Amino acid sequence: MLAAAVGPLVATLTVVAAPTATALPNLSGRTVEYNVLASDATGLDAAMAAARAAGGTVTARNTAIGLITVSAPERGFTERVGRANGVFSAARSRSIGQAPKSASAPRPDAIEKEPAGLAGKARTAKIQSVGLDPLDNNLWGLTSVRADLARDKTIGDKRVKVGVLDTGVNGTHPDLAANFNKALSRNFVKDIPFDENGVIVDGPCEFRGCVDPADWDDNGHGTHVAGTIAAAANGFGVSGVAPGVSIVNIRGGQDSGFFFLQPVVDALTYSGDAGLNVINMSFFADPWLYNCDNNPADTPEQQAQQRTIKTAITRAMNYAYRHGVTQVVSLGNQHSDLGAPQDDSSSPDYPANTTHTRKIDNSSCLSLPVEGPHAIGVSSYGPSGAKADYSNYGLEKISVSAPGGYARDFFGTPWFNTIENRVLSTMPRNVGLANGLIDAAGNITPAGALIGVKKDTKPDGTVGFYQWLQGTSMASPHAVGVAALIVSQYGHYDSHGNVTMNPDRVQKVLEGTAFKSPCPNPRTVDYIKEGRDASFTATCEGDLQFNGFYGHGQVDAFAAVTRGAEFL
Repeated sequence: MLAAAVGPLVATLTVVAAPTATALPNLSGRTVEYNVLASDATGLDAAMAAARAAGGTVTARNTAIGLITVSAPERGFTERVGRANGVFSAARSRSIGQAPKSASAPRPDAIEKEPAGLAGKARTAKIQSVGLDPLDNNLWGLTSVRADLARDKTIGDKRVKVGVLDTGVNGTHPDLAANFNKALSRNFVKDIPFDENGVIVDGPCEFRGCVDPADWDDNGHGTHVAGTIAAAANGFGVSGVAPGVSIVNIRGGQDSGFFFLQPVVDALTYSGDAGLNVINMSFFADPWLYNCDNNPADTPEQQAQQRTIKTAITRAMNYAYRHGVTQVVSLGNQHSDLGAPQDDSSSPDYPANTTHTRKIDNSSCLSLPVEGPHAIGVSSYGPSGAKADYSNYGLEKISVSAPGGYARDFFGTPWFNTIENRVLSTMPRNVGLANGLIDAAGNITPAGALIGVKKDTKPDGTVGFYQWLQGTSMASPHAVGVAALIVSQYGHYDSHGNVTMNPDRVQKVLEGTAFKSPCPNPRTVDYIKEGRDASFTATCEGDLQFNGFYGHGQVDAFAAVTRGAEFL
């Protein structure tokens, strides 16, 4: 059963107590989990009645978009419920207790944690200190977006609420605690310790009921994102792009890094109900990199699952937009033009051993949420300003670009493949311990030193830890930080202490004030000499005003808070 710690702010999410269900005679097989989507949001009751009549037990529901999660025997359920009036689609979500990976969590990302050729030989004099927090001299991204200069105008307003839809946020991290809004934070997922064969998935449940607190992160990805957005400017550790705004954890990802449908849409609709201003989404919704309507390589059941995901996430993103939420999404790490996508050989990544190669029809296949409505897509560049080799691109879905790290930047120089080409941000202590990067006493281990783990210590002995990652997941929070500064500077403040700003207006300022960046010359860039194969070769289309590598340009915090009114 999905767990949602839902407070009085939420009218759209309900976790349903599971009644005892009697399986119908024509249903058989082990119990699995399904998503059932109503024909529209008003038809939820009919869909729930159909699910129960078909032998299912409703375990969670989202009244805002008409999505329910149901446990039922694996044979016969979809055929029965799919014929019912008021049901748009029904598709398997996951087998209860079974997961797609044989390795223990957290699931490593080959791009984000790509080994550095010169790991352990980190250089330290590349960036001049901007006189902020002690480790800010490592944050080339902070100065690239001119967030240091923007602080003369604003550091962001505490009343501006930024949601992190990710693997969780370590809200007690000493660089995040001051800005973490625990009261509004929610965890919409339940840990999956291991599958039915005893293979570790999310790992042991640290908390009773296998539901982590709303200030916890066992993966580290969400905490890294949060630090880039709003680590406090407190004379300690690092500081974020918008160090004065509030961070709200709206967790929709498993410890292992998977993002299943129900938690994602629950987090999205909650962001609207809770009055969040901006949210960061650095993921794609599992199990499909691209969700296609009727791809011939997929089974009818797989096709139904993809149609369900497309419709449900589209409804949820529209709901968040209507409630004033600006949605910023990483463009993805598949080094693909999203207007002419490469073949997909990574889907479905769940359940195990079901991946197969598919031709992707751009007219009917969507990668979500980046290709969903109202998404502000962010590509990634490295410290030289070059598009990162892994970053997706293309005129169709890009909005802006931002620093995401590029390990192989500066080819032919001593900076090539060094740790500092990545992005440094906050790391939970528990993640460092679990991965052997620090020891129980808080010392950085040789393994941690090899990948450049850093720590800072307050006069009272409080210690914070920091790690380097790269990816479009690291680019989008830079853009989110700028968006939060825009809301802080130009939003409407009411007498109740709330701040609002129409998402379209936020996007206009973000794009209008971005630093214009031309296509490289020549426009086609290969990364062969950097060690990549020909599939990474990319061609930049467009002009200085808008192109496929940088969109409207590189986000610029200083220009946004000083010139943003020109675009309103």
